[in-house]
Amino acid sequence: MNRLFFRPEQVGMTKTDAAVQTLSEINPDVVLESYTLNITTVEGFDTFMLSLTNKSFQPTKSGSGVDLVLSCVDNYEARMVVNQACNELNETWMESGVSEDAVSGHIQLLIPGETACFACVPPLVVASGIDERTLKREGVCAASLPTTMGVVAGLLVQNTLKYLLKFGQVSRYLGYNALKDYFPTMEMKPNSQCSNAACLERQKEYILAKPTRDAAAKAKADIEALSPAENPVHADNEWNISVVDDEEVDGSDMKISGVLPEGIVHELPVADEYPKPPVTETVGPADDLEELRRQLEALNAD
Repeated sequence: MNRLFFRPEQVGMTKTDAAVQTLSEINPDVVLESYTLNITTVEGFDTFMLSLTNKSFQPTKSGSGVDLVLSCVDNYEARMVVNQACNELNETWMESGVSEDAVSGHIQLLIPGETACFACVPPLVVASGIDERTLKREGVCAASLPTTMGVVAGLLVQNTLKYLLKFGQVSRYLGYNALKDYFPTMEMKPNSQCSNAACLERQKEYILAKPTRDAAAKAKADIEALSPAENPVHADNEWNISVVDDEEVDGSDMKISGVLPEGIVHELPVADEYPKPPVTETVGPADDLEELRRQLEALNAD
């Protein structure tokens, strides 16, 4: 965020307050709330859970729960906290991240019970037992490319819109390699031996709900099969336009009618019709000799 949101006049502000200020200036119609706290503590985790279940602490707003959680944190510990909260609340969330050198990044959709949670497939550094904090120096920000973060942020927002507005194909996992412009995709199934108890509980619920999902999918397919065929968008065909398959045209004996609507003329010749050259009278060799003989006789007579 220090590479994308902060401006010189915001020196001394927290990241959250600076983000709210910048985003409010871009779109003042959006209601934004900032929480400056450490969600890895007990108190911070409770506040984080309330922010997800209450939707808003503003008394003028009503409703409960959020539609989707977007995670943009920069360390494994905070990601695990978000993962724990979403597993407990059965809340879908999207995780995003950029490598330390900012030459690669990824986005990931996590649906409790249906896809792998963040504890199901831990990063290699964590799985190897290495303390992530030993890889960073306190107070030092590694030189990186803010453009990579902008690309990953754009992918995250695009995937969010597809999920919320229900269009296109929502990516379960999409990576980005800035050095090779490579975008790998994959699907990660939940780990039946996951260390997260809430994740295991969500997996059981997902398996038990399979008959209901199958019945709903079958009912939807039956309704689509029984739906009447769509009528043409335009019943009138003023210009006599027809759309046919190329194979049908090759095997048919149809001929294009030469009758055009009133006021319409061909600007170019009709296919297979070319202008014929004018026919000129040819003169044979005998005629040329006879004409030459007459001219010579006329000269001698003079």
